[in-house]
Amino acid sequence: MERKILLNPGPATTTDTVKMAQVVPDICPREEEFGVIMREVAQELLKIVHADAKEFSCVLFCGSGTLNMDVCLNSLLPAQKKVLIVNNGAYSARAVDICRAYGLAHIDLRFSVEDVPDLKAIERALADDPDIALVYTTHHETGTGVLNPVREIGALAHAHGAAFVVDTTSTYAMLPFSMEEANIDFCMASAQKGLQAMTGLSFVIGRTSLIEESKDYPVRSYYCNLYQQYAYFEKTGQMQFTPPVQTIYAAKQALAEYFVEGEAAKAARHARVAQAIHRGLAALGLKEAIRPEIQSGLVVSVLYPADEHWDFDRVHDYCYAHGFTIYPGKMQEKGTFRLCALGAIDEADIEKFFRVLREALAELGMVLPTGSD
Repeated sequence: MERKILLNPGPATTTDTVKMAQVVPDICPREEEFGVIMREVAQELLKIVHADAKEFSCVLFCGSGTLNMDVCLNSLLPAQKKVLIVNNGAYSARAVDICRAYGLAHIDLRFSVEDVPDLKAIERALADDPDIALVYTTHHETGTGVLNPVREIGALAHAHGAAFVVDTTSTYAMLPFSMEEANIDFCMASAQKGLQAMTGLSFVIGRTSLIEESKDYPVRSYYCNLYQQYAYFEKTGQMQFTPPVQTIYAAKQALAEYFVEGEAAKAARHARVAQAIHRGLAALGLKEAIRPEIQSGLVVSVLYPADEHWDFDRVHDYCYAHGFTIYPGKMQEKGTFRLCALGAIDEADIEKFFRVLREALAELGMVLPTGSD
């Protein structure tokens, strides 16, 4: 099978064994056999974030990462209470949009997309409004590559009696963390990123006591209700609605491969890939948009070069034709593109990519640094 390298922030490059795991005999997802597989997958997903199965539950959904955001925001806010959105990027801004769509009472606490949130400002916001029952943020803003201090934000949320929800879509199974140690009550992800599986399976991991407490909260969505999905699975061993059957088989295989590689080894591989990206950019004289100390080590935002010959679309198309996908950035005031360390890739793939990128830039007529070719 031809191998394509995806340097976009997801879906990620997958192994052939994960792809082929989808080729299975047809099965009705209401069969007990398939329910057992879903339960096993959910239990394995808990282990990745070191969540005690006696305290936490993993609730599976059919959809993308945005569905998880919708689920958590509409399901976990009590009546007459507010959610505080710690907003420093495109994905926390999406959470604000979801709140607006549902008419949820919320505070949009905005910070620069080029920096981490100000903890003192978060503490002031919590102290000033006792109606805040939920604090929401993004662990890793993939639009920029900024990694947010979730442990510290979670401690502030808990000190003021609020539950803490974190979008971990682009850190789950890549940057090791523990739910308890990171002060996270709910996290979320989808299978096509850190897990290196296929699109269509998303999941929320949360404190079981808080999920059960949400039974009495307003039901704001028919499909995207966390308690109803949780309770239905607990009662029947099935999702409420049709699950992504083949995607779940792929996730089962991806989980097996994750545990064979190991948490530490996988994190080290992603770090090697990120370092190779940094070296390659420096060799070409390309500048990074985010200062190193707040980068995630998973996404690098690259500033468009100040060269009249630069054309992102042409560079993208050249790289794509040679087996590599790159992706535009999400910094509105600056032209950027992103290179990502996600997926089943390693240093050698990045070294090959930079040879291709160098060719693409040369074709544009750009002047490259001496010694870069």
